[in-house]
Amino acid sequence: MGVSDSLKKGTVELLILKLLQDRDMYGYEITQELQTRSNGYFVLQEGSLYPTLYRMLERKLISDRQELVGRRRTRVYYHLEEEGLKKYELIKAEYLALNKGIMTIIGDDAKKAE
Repeated sequence: MGVSDSLKKGTVELLILKLLQDRDMYGYEITQELQTRSNGYFVLQEGSLYPTLYRMLERKLISDRQELVGRRRTRVYYHLEEEGLKKYELIKAEYLALNKGIMTIIGDDAKKAE
């Protein structure tokens, strides 16, 4: 049984927006930071990252800028916009409410699994 696409998309957006609150980041840096902060539990493939970033750019949740790295290579950095911060707060509240409801139902089972 898989997780619904909308839940996955919302979760990925939530995490990206959270990371961009701290500082502007480029794509690979986002994937590495997610993996590091989640202690390896959350591994985001670039094939999932970039479509999400592009959707977020279209919705003006984030912006991007190119920076020259070395002589010829450019790196695209992503920046959290005010609209993105609002969206982050909304998604976070929804996620926490959903999680609280789930834990209320499966709480004892979750404790046993630890």
